Amino acid sequence: MSENTYPAPAVNPETAPFWDAAKAGRLMIKRCTACGDAHYFPRSICPFCFSDQTVWEESSGEATVYTYSLMRKSPTGPYAIAYVTLKEGPSMQTNIVDCDLEKLKIGRNVKLVWKQTSGAPLPFFTLA
Repeated sequence: MSENTYPAPAVNPETAPFWDAAKAGRLMIKRCTACGDAHYFPRSICPFCFSDQTVWEESSGEATVYTYSLMRKSPTGPYAIAYVTLKEGPSMQTNIVDCDLEKLKIGRNVKLVWKQTSGAPLPFFTLA
């Protein structure tokens, strides 16, 4: 089976710090200093209280599977797409990679892995 190739992410001024950190192997999220909630995908305005008082925070890369869907039949082979809840609080949609997908379960611990592109790497997760 050949290695998957991933498209390079689109970068804009608002997301550039996120992708720069990704190149250094760091997953960044935003935390609102007005309400205290963390959110992903990082953006300038808090999606909870609409404050513009947000700061960058590094995620540990540790998460728990909230839900997932296993695609058993596809032209490229089986794959899993999931929502994982980061240790810091926010949930993110991702793919689960580099593991036995039959062992994937809701509530299972996962950890961050990076997949290379022609630009910044993309964050994915694998079983911890």
